[in-house]
Amino acid sequence: MSRSGADLALLLLAGFRSLADTATAELARRGYEDVRPVHDFAMRAIAAGAGNASELGRRLSVSRQAAAKTITVLQERGYVTRGTDPRHARRMLLQITPLGFEVMHQGEAIFDDLRDQWERQIGPADLENLETHLTELVGTPPVRFDTPGWMSRDLGEPI
Repeated sequence: MSRSGADLALLLLAGFRSLADTATAELARRGYEDVRPVHDFAMRAIAAGAGNASELGRRLSVSRQAAAKTITVLQERGYVTRGTDPRHARRMLLQITPLGFEVMHQGEAIFDDLRDQWERQIGPADLENLETHLTELVGTPPVRFDTPGWMSRDLGEPI
């Protein structure tokens, strides 16, 4: 059976969506009902150095205002704190809390479990082949964890 290129793109997107939705549901089962994929993207960007709303907005490809709203939600839920930047006393600096790191680690463990489930479903060799072929096609790393807004970009816009 031959599929179209659009079918392939949708199949790959469905695979990602299936993993993300299952991971979100499992996080909720583990007591983190308030975590969504965008929160993980934001926390990873903050952990990688996005210290304020402007930088977070750039990394997530959203407006500064949208980033500020995400920061507020993460603060209210105890995943992020806002402190003073030691290099610039008037500048605020975002940091991930121990609870935020725990959520991120739980998410990573869940994705490892989901990979194991796929391995049991299709077999270790087929999953390894799938990963090898996808790596050949999209490169390493295929996408940065802190850039969910990549789909909304114009093709001519710099990354």
